[in-house]
Amino acid sequence: MAAPSLYMIGCDRSPNLVDICRERQLQAFVCDALAIPFRTGSCDACISIAVIHHFATAERRVAALQELVRLLRPGGKALIYVWAMEQEYNNQKSKYLKENRISQGKEISDTSTQGQLVEQMPNVNNQDLAFSMPSINDFQEEECNSRKVTNSELPIHTNRTTIHSQDVLVPWHLKGNPGKDKSVEPFGPVGSHDPGSVFHRYYHVFCGGELEAACQTLMILQKI
Repeated sequence: MAAPSLYMIGCDRSPNLVDICRERQLQAFVCDALAIPFRTGSCDACISIAVIHHFATAERRVAALQELVRLLRPGGKALIYVWAMEQEYNNQKSKYLKENRISQGKEISDTSTQGQLVEQMPNVNNQDLAFSMPSINDFQEEECNSRKVTNSELPIHTNRTTIHSQDVLVPWHLKGNPGKDKSVEPFGPVGSHDPGSVFHRYYHVFCGGELEAACQTLMILQKI
């Protein structure tokens, strides 16, 4: 439990998730991560979990970082989690790859609040990085040897498998969906949701050092 002297407030794009926070007596509100309605320098610390990898361009990802920095007081700190491209280190698979969906003959079910969308998040990239940080343009050119998307259709990532492309769609399943491995249309009639639907969300998967390079780009922009 956090110290009683701390005042914590959260925000999310989803009104339903914010409502859940409020039901649990937590302070939260709906807003855009690129325009958070807080005074500049008003926070001692900021935490961004599984947010920035949903922005589809390098410029928007840097803008999201810039908004976090704007909120921090001098000396404040930010903790950022994003999906990592590299899921093996020193020939050891990450927890994300090791956790199979079948265990002792039974399928492992995702746990969430009823009606919630479930996200399986690979481990963040914690590898030690070289002191000479590459620029964000280097990652845009090399894409860490990932498969390039040659048309307008993005690949759909299969849960608990190696990630082959930096830009992917990740299926989200409503809890209780009996056909999680089957592809279905995400929406039913207008204004309704099929409880067995699969929703595909966009992710930009970060290579090792890419997040640091984005931070470096932000530092350069701020000096300008």
